[in-house]
Amino acid sequence: MPEVIDHRPNRALLPADRIRRDPAPSRLQYRLERMWLRPIWRRAVRIGVPAALVVLIAGLWLSDPDRRALLSDGVQQVMDKVQNRKEFQVTTMVVEGASPVVDGALRQMLPVDLPASSFDIDLAALRLQVMQLDVIESVDLRIKPGGILSAVVKEREPAVLWRHARGIEILDRTGHRVASVTSRDVRADLPLIAGEGADLAVPEALSLIDAAGPILPRVRGLVRKGERRWDLVLDHGQKIMLPAEGAVIALQAAMALDGAQDMLGRDIDTVDLRDPSRPVLRLGLDARNTIREARGQALLGPDGKVIIPEDDKKGG
Repeated sequence: MPEVIDHRPNRALLPADRIRRDPAPSRLQYRLERMWLRPIWRRAVRIGVPAALVVLIAGLWLSDPDRRALLSDGVQQVMDKVQNRKEFQVTTMVVEGASPVVDGALRQMLPVDLPASSFDIDLAALRLQVMQLDVIESVDLRIKPGGILSAVVKEREPAVLWRHARGIEILDRTGHRVASVTSRDVRADLPLIAGEGADLAVPEALSLIDAAGPILPRVRGLVRKGERRWDLVLDHGQKIMLPAEGAVIALQAAMALDGAQDMLGRDIDTVDLRDPSRPVLRLGLDARNTIREARGQALLGPDGKVIIPEDDKKGG
């Protein structure tokens, strides 16, 4: 078998300057170059490492309580200088659309005394506080150029007086409370409703008052019964009992009947319309006594009981 001869020079016997280095990178260098080709690693080295160093240095510096206090005082001084600049000062308050009473209440609600920095006035919190006033329906608060705190107010319009066990209150068309009054004479121009739950049916009550237009001067008010229906109270002790459903239609029919036959001009105490298909009229005391007299029956007293003649009493 022929002998194999290796003609390659022995690297151990060659001089150092004649040894050729392998051009291929090492395994570690190869992996580092592959990692560097990924954007996330480049960002981590270029951005993350400097940021981490900054945070580390800042944390070490702020670990001293005296330094933290010094930094806090410096920041607060800068903020105070900026906030107290003239262009940020609010000097006046202008209220539009409010009555004198509401105007005064709004000015008292201002959390700081004027002049004050606009940074010290929390408009959102102030608006929530203002909306607690029942008389205010909406308010637009803003700080205008020139140091003006503007408040554009829309007040609730009184619609009815509500008499209940706790007193008398003014309500708007939605039944929302506006204010309290001591007597009806304070707002005699407003219609009166009474009874528990009447405030929850103000729109229906206003519709009934509109339907009672022909006899409106005689209307004394509406009384809520059982929190489900209304009684329309007139002068001379007359009363129209309305159904729980379709009260407006029933009252309009009664107004038509009154216009045709002067029903409410007669001696009638009550018009019962709780069953619109079978209206019931209750005559007054004089009308009932006239009928009883014509029939030869004993008359009725003011209490509705039969008056017994004196002769019958003696005979008994």
